[in-house]
Amino acid sequence: MTDSNNTYDYIVIGAGSAGCVIANRLSADPKVRVLLLEAGHKGKGFWYRVPIGLGKLVDNPKACWMYEIEPREGSGNRRISWPRGKSLGGSSAINGMLYVRGLAYDYDLWRQMGNTGWSYEDVLPYFRKSQTQVRGGDDYNGSDGLLTVSDVEVRDPLSDAMFEAITNNGVPVNKDFNGAKQEGVGYYQQTTRNGQRASTSKAFLDPIRSRKNLTIEINAHTNKLLFEGKRATGVAYRQGRHERTANARREVIVSAGSISSPQILQLSGVGPGALLQSFGIPVVHDAPAVGQNLQDHYQVSSINGLKDDLGANLDLSSPPRMALTGLNYLLRRKGWMTFAAAQIGVFTKSDPNMELPDLQFHYIPYSTSGIGKAVHTAPAFTLSMYQQRPESRGSLAIKSPEPTDTPTIDPNYLGTQLDIDTTLAGFKLGRQFCATDPIASLIDKEWAPGKKAVTDDEVINYMRNYGGTAYHPTSTCMMGPGVNAVVDDQLRVKGLQGLRVADASIMPNMVSGNTNAASIMIGEKAADLILAASS
Repeated sequence: MTDSNNTYDYIVIGAGSAGCVIANRLSADPKVRVLLLEAGHKGKGFWYRVPIGLGKLVDNPKACWMYEIEPREGSGNRRISWPRGKSLGGSSAINGMLYVRGLAYDYDLWRQMGNTGWSYEDVLPYFRKSQTQVRGGDDYNGSDGLLTVSDVEVRDPLSDAMFEAITNNGVPVNKDFNGAKQEGVGYYQQTTRNGQRASTSKAFLDPIRSRKNLTIEINAHTNKLLFEGKRATGVAYRQGRHERTANARREVIVSAGSISSPQILQLSGVGPGALLQSFGIPVVHDAPAVGQNLQDHYQVSSINGLKDDLGANLDLSSPPRMALTGLNYLLRRKGWMTFAAAQIGVFTKSDPNMELPDLQFHYIPYSTSGIGKAVHTAPAFTLSMYQQRPESRGSLAIKSPEPTDTPTIDPNYLGTQLDIDTTLAGFKLGRQFCATDPIASLIDKEWAPGKKAVTDDEVINYMRNYGGTAYHPTSTCMMGPGVNAVVDDQLRVKGLQGLRVADASIMPNMVSGNTNAASIMIGEKAADLILAASS
């Protein structure tokens, strides 16, 4: 006999970009009991609210799960940090807040791969449903959703010069990367509201915390899923010193992200049989694809020093000017502290003969020496880029039966010649932007990589040794009809009952751009699929 106090209709594991949405939508029915489990903490505090606070959160072990990738030749045999959010909101609580959906082509390709209901026409209503676009609604943007999408607030002469230099290279102006087309240069939009971060916790959980049928447990680290035969019936989790279980009458939904979702499945006996048996884990379902097909955007940056006091470096590094910057934010919600990960975006082609853009650039009006490091004390700006649709795929696997041990992560960066060639072409195009007036006349010299990366071979060496994650891991619980897929187009784990996965891990291919907006869409669609199955 089960304990009714510990029995729910639905258990959602992971309060991240998708999980918060699912918990909100499922608990809208007061007759349904929902349990939302989050391994992290509440995620409250000043730096969680202030957009530029991402520099205080990323690579901070209090705010992030501090994963590292395996050293491989493609990334200079380095153990690159892969931070993921460690609180309600998941990585939406620490990310760069850029709202980019990708190309219509991405979702149409998902449908072509056999995923019914996932074409762009199918998913566009879910993007619109979640969104309040500050510019107003239209055919592509919603106006009454819970997630606010705002314009970048700061404009400055340096950014204007960069914008003009890019257009002088023939890149068209695009006022909405999520509209009729993606290609072009424009100012990013971001998931902020009134100058503050709008994580999925703030957008989707805060308005519904009073719902009596929704239970939110934090610091609740999932040990494993519980099964009766091939049916998922609940979850065992650790909360502080206590070992707890919860039962699900209808379904368990794993929304723990592209690292933790496959890890949880493997720890629960769902994954490659030989791997699980090597750790003494009983095999519930031999699913070789769990943890395979891992993708991420590999980002390469350059830094250019400036002749004059332009950009944001001094406003963010000089104590008197930092005080004025802070005061401007506290009194008016204006200025550099409202700034997200990047100001100007560019979506363009590595080869003009291509049909669709395959490169994304981020212009940032300040510079640092690395993730979470202090801003430089001399004026400079950063230009980063990545290949939007990499060919390379890697893998993820548990390395012990202990739930708190981090898995082995291998994204296989620059694993194909196409990926190397496209990233090289993109880096060279970024240099071309910077060599074009009016931005060229403002640059003193290129700080990084500078003269140590002139020839193609030297640039490739720089790419391998100084590139890093764009924080977009996907596809480790891939959706599709074939044997290489983990879930079907209803997000049900194949071969099992009562179990779905709903987060970026289900993407058959990663989208052409930042992944947070797509993850929120996946949460919206997953909720509808779940509700339809119960009706």
